[in-house]
Amino acid sequence: MLATRLDLDRIRAARRVIDPIFLNTPLYQCDALGRQLGCTVSIKLETANPVRSFKARGTELVASLLTDQGRSAVVCASAGNLGQALGWSGRRRGLDVTVVASRSAPTAKLDRIRALGAELELVDGDFEMARERAVSIAHQRGIRLVEDSLDVETCEGAATIGLELADAGSAFDTVLIALGGGAMATGVGSVLKILSPDVKMICVQPLGAPAMTRSWHERRVVTTDSTDTIADGVAGRYPIPEVLNDLLQVADDAVLVQEASIVAGMRMLLEHTGLVVEPSAALGVAAVLEDPDRFAGRHLVTIICGSNVGLDDYHRWVRP
Repeated sequence: MLATRLDLDRIRAARRVIDPIFLNTPLYQCDALGRQLGCTVSIKLETANPVRSFKARGTELVASLLTDQGRSAVVCASAGNLGQALGWSGRRRGLDVTVVASRSAPTAKLDRIRALGAELELVDGDFEMARERAVSIAHQRGIRLVEDSLDVETCEGAATIGLELADAGSAFDTVLIALGGGAMATGVGSVLKILSPDVKMICVQPLGAPAMTRSWHERRVVTTDSTDTIADGVAGRYPIPEVLNDLLQVADDAVLVQEASIVAGMRMLLEHTGLVVEPSAALGVAAVLEDPDRFAGRHLVTIICGSNVGLDDYHRWVRP
């Protein structure tokens, strides 16, 4: 029996709380991409919404809960996408939102956080430094700290993607999912293990940010001193034990991919699907590029999880 922190009934109920603009995202087979990769490929598109990522599925639950509790303010650390999502969900419900991010985060993401009305505080260092500062702010101000992946609402919001995949009744046999903190992977995986147990879920992480993948393989928390990847959205160094415990129950494999494969995946998504994506969203394609024999003849779903990317960076990466 599956024993994670997530609950299928709560996940189903979440669809009544999340703004419909973030639900029932497109799922379609992309023959052009499949021909290039040597397998059948379907895309689950999580970027055609106001925050250009899947993160608002979770922040909608968090913001709704805070409103019900009479809370008026919230803080989070973010690599960029969570901050945008919390800004959107919080503003809609009258919450004061503070986002802490690294100064090195993509400018495009930081600009969007500001545009959504959140207070943005920048810190030196990486995401883990931002998380420490967010904890401090929460204590100082006495406000709710949202921790992506640790807060089960962020996982159960993301899990509604899994409901939509299961409801589709498609013939896919494998889901490739970007792995960072683990909210999307544990959420989608928890649903599929119950409703579509024959589907394999393979998590994909950059070789330059391998902490959660190494932790999954060693079945214990493994931290790293630094990260080195363009996929900023999945570049954590300190896996959360509770999230790892969930991931160990729902993931069938976790693999690491090189930066060149991530860039090649972004380029292929542009050329064969017309999608401009951030590096994290290309991890699934990168996994197939690095191990085509493993996926030959399969029907894959790759979740396109974000498209918040600066044009200058994007052009530099994908230009041949």
